[in-house]
Amino acid sequence: WRIGFMVGNKTLVSALARIKSYHDYGTFTPLQVAAIAALEGDQQCVRDIAEQYKRRRDVLVKGLHEAGWMVEMPKASMYVWAKIPEPYAAMGSLEFAKKLLNEAKVCVSPGIGFGDYGDTHVRFALI
Repeated sequence: WRIGFMVGNKTLVSALARIKSYHDYGTFTPLQVAAIAALEGDQQCVRDIAEQYKRRRDVLVKGLHEAGWMVEMPKASMYVWAKIPEPYAAMGSLEFAKKLLNEAKVCVSPGIGFGDYGDTHVRFALI
């Protein structure tokens, strides 16, 4: 489950809140209580998890660089977006993702799933 909040232009936030109200009746009270406890409690687990993701990110990006991929080091994400290497670019992200899975046993999300502009990339998950 997720919980969040929105900050921004008063008119835009009001419009989005109205749209959201059509989909649900608010956040289940036990989830709100749990969110408060998580935000106000000891944050060491947050630092530990962030460090774990950082180590995974560093290993993945280093390996991709060594394999010839042009990948930027993400600063704050659980994912690494990678441009499809030029020899495979014409395949598109869906076919390339299938190729990685079938031939290398590596599972990635095809970028096309995040919009047309994503079709030149795949997304590696660090989770």
